[in-house]
Amino acid sequence: MPRALKGSAVRKARKRVFKEAEGYWGGRKNLYRKVRETLLKAGVYAYRDRRTKKREFRKLWILRINAAARQRGLSYSQFMGGLIKAGVEVDRKLLADMATSDPAGFDKVFEAAKAHVQTA
Repeated sequence: MPRALKGSAVRKARKRVFKEAEGYWGGRKNLYRKVRETLLKAGVYAYRDRRTKKREFRKLWILRINAAARQRGLSYSQFMGGLIKAGVEVDRKLLADMATSDPAGFDKVFEAAKAHVQTA
């Protein structure tokens, strides 16, 4: 009786790994050990950068809000402090979108914040 080998199972597993590495360059797409290493590292980068993306977008929104607020005469921190005191609960993503695409709406929000800013 011949031994039962796991050839078909191994081939199926390797095929799945190679399928994930399509489009990679050189040995990273056709040498099994390199493919495994590359995919492992790619997963690490993807995990890390899903978190980094959130930070980067928040920075972008703050930049846009700051630019719009400064054009109207307040700094970012004064503007955000005024919004909190005014009781306006609008997140930064929406504020940044308003600053770029709806200046009239941003002006209304800005006036509400400016009314609650203490001037020295």
